[in-house]
Amino acid sequence: VQLQAFGGGLVQAGGSLRLSCAASGRIFSTFAAGWFRQAPGKEREFLAAITWSSGRKQVADSVKGRFTISRDNAKNTVSLQMNSLKPEDTAVYYCAAKSFGLITDATMVNYWGQGTLVTVSS
Repeated sequence: VQLQAFGGGLVQAGGSLRLSCAASGRIFSTFAAGWFRQAPGKEREFLAAITWSSGRKQVADSVKGRFTISRDNAKNTVSLQMNSLKPEDTAVYYCAAKSFGLITDATMVNYWGQGTLVTVSS
């Protein structure tokens, strides 16, 4: 499975940004995908995940209410809508996937996409 993330960039505090991740390869109904981020000097942080078949979601408390994850099975994409962005949201954002079961931390990930940088200016 290959993952390619899109949509990073520079945004002002309070603004919104939408990240997308295109998945290709052998994707089964048990597949799950999600998003992590890593700020300089910090560990990779789980943000949100969604299962491919049922659309069951898991969202980190730190971004709940601001970030929304969704998927488009027909296009094999998973997106992260980020609203009310803050300077502390600045990080490299990574798309991730797991062959079976929901993702809730980095140790569960089977596949990583390349990172996309999100910079939130104050």
